[in-house]
Amino acid sequence: MLEIWQKALEYLRAKVTKENFDTYFASLHFVKGDGDRICLGGDDLYCVNWIRTYYIRDIEEALCEANGAPVKVDLVEMEAVASESAPSDELSATESSEAAGSSVELNGDSSFDDAALPSFPLNPQYTFQRFVVGPNNEMAHAACEAVARNPAQTFNPLFIYGGTGLGKTHMLQAIAHTVLERNPAARVVYISAEEFTNQLIRSISQQRMDAFREHYRSRCDVLLMDDVHVLQGKERTQEEFFHTFNALHTAQKQIVVTSDRPPSEIKELEERIRSRFHWGLLVDVKAPQFETRVAILQGKADAEGVHLPDDVAFHLARSGCANVRELEGALTRLIVFASVKHRELSIELADEALGELLENRSKTTSIDAIQKVVADYYEVRVPDLKGSKRTRIVAHPRSVAMYLCRKHTQASFPAIGRDFGGKDHTTVMSAVRKIEKELTESSTLRGEVDAIERKILG
Repeated sequence: MLEIWQKALEYLRAKVTKENFDTYFASLHFVKGDGDRICLGGDDLYCVNWIRTYYIRDIEEALCEANGAPVKVDLVEMEAVASESAPSDELSATESSEAAGSSVELNGDSSFDDAALPSFPLNPQYTFQRFVVGPNNEMAHAACEAVARNPAQTFNPLFIYGGTGLGKTHMLQAIAHTVLERNPAARVVYISAEEFTNQLIRSISQQRMDAFREHYRSRCDVLLMDDVHVLQGKERTQEEFFHTFNALHTAQKQIVVTSDRPPSEIKELEERIRSRFHWGLLVDVKAPQFETRVAILQGKADAEGVHLPDDVAFHLARSGCANVRELEGALTRLIVFASVKHRELSIELADEALGELLENRSKTTSIDAIQKVVADYYEVRVPDLKGSKRTRIVAHPRSVAMYLCRKHTQASFPAIGRDFGGKDHTTVMSAVRKIEKELTESSTLRGEVDAIERKILG
């Protein structure tokens, strides 16, 4: 049954978004199984109830596909398993919930009960205290802290945008943690735009739209929505979100949303929604600079109780990882590798542990590819980037391209210079430093670089 569950996980990985898979399915533990029944454990009761309500069918379908026959699923809280109070194989799913100490039913007609706000579980580590602030995110961080301290009194709505893995979800959940710490009675809903859409579809099919609207418009003090760009092209969902937005804003309830791009770049988004996002504050989150990347790595290592030598931190910070998530993932991989090999962290070990990862990155992100994307963005020709013209219309795109080549490939300064028509390595160094400095001063340039990076990274 363990092998069947592992196969089922692969089916689920291909079926749902990475966010949902990492949040719910990847954290499920195999407890026991026999014949046509399996018992799975969740880290906490909230997660167990959420999965039972919204994803039990997906799990059963994946298990049936892996097993070739239907499999009955019991979900329990791991704490109950640890205390030897996990339900037996003969218990039903409802009985399992009771045995695990459930006091809230999250299925059937009670799925929108006021006592059971359908919102994603919060990661306890996503707090402001564990967020590394740098020039790339300090304005967004300050805005989020202000909103968390005084919901609906400062920036409402707050719209946070930036590339994948730069900390938007961390800040969103940090707001939730702070609001609840200051006011435990506050009704905070943290949800993704995708799940908001899924709940809407279920409410329509179950003829429960009144309950859906009441939940989001009357029983919510703070609405935190991740990846609002997912609403593009979904006319009915946009209609409901529009009226939900109006109801909350009129009632002076806080609204915070995140996106991978600014409102103006979200295609097929109704203008009336786009305009309302501009009522409050728009803040962007950019890729961290070198010093911030080092601080992120050191903070992660401290949290793991691992000593990270400075030279290794510097080496990882220059590895070409495009965002915070990749940086932390690289460090985690290195720590595990060092533990398995019983070796101390070092640059040599990092190259050994991350060699394949970095090799794959260099294959997918080449200097030629970056040059083409930059040339297309600024509407110049690639030969111009490699040429000797020094006019602003060419020199600026060339500097940006050099900066991005240094950031997203493993190429040295001399190698980059050679691919730009034989430029000296000092020319490349100067261009990179120039862009790094201007990124701290110019929001326009940050927007340009963010847009180009989204195209480069797909």
